Amino acid sequence: MKLSTKQLVQTALLLAICIASQFFKNLSVYITGPIVNATIIIAVLAAGLWSGLFISAVAPITAFFISGSPIMAAIPLMFPAVIGGNVILALCTWYFQNKFHFRRRLPAGLVLGSLLKAAFMGIVIVLILLPLFGSDIASRLPKPEALPMVLSTARITFSVTQLITALTGSILAFLIWLPLQKFLEKGDLAA
Repeated sequence: MKLSTKQLVQTALLLAICIASQFFKNLSVYITGPIVNATIIIAVLAAGLWSGLFISAVAPITAFFISGSPIMAAIPLMFPAVIGGNVILALCTWYFQNKFHFRRRLPAGLVLGSLLKAAFMGIVIVLILLPLFGSDIASRLPKPEALPMVLSTARITFSVTQLITALTGSILAFLIWLPLQKFLEKGDLAA
């Protein structure tokens, strides 16, 4: 697999947008999450599957270093779970856009990718990792007695919130992609 200079530049630009948005994570996950999901989707559409997969893998790692998370620190297995959710979104986007030929294939792929991402993360994180390792989080909290509330919030964050932010990011990416696709097809961003 060889990426062109144009694909590398597009990937780097989208990764920079993704990382910049992560500085707002403490402000609201409903700002950061959609932007991260949109950058993954646009990376797949504009620069190819490998670009989207790269951002899918890097985003949770940079988010951890930027904003920190006692949950992720206490349960390192959550990193591959979050990466897996992102990869599912990227793969659904790519597969529907490149392997199907019906009119609304991209919106269908984005919706299915969002649903599968949230379901995957809900099953792996909420139903498996948190019950197995949730007590490990207490030692990383300033107030260990807050553990039940932290776990309750984590259950929502890694299921329902993931669905909302993935769907919102999909809408954002779709709205950006409509004019961007025409712009890229004209060759106006030749590298």
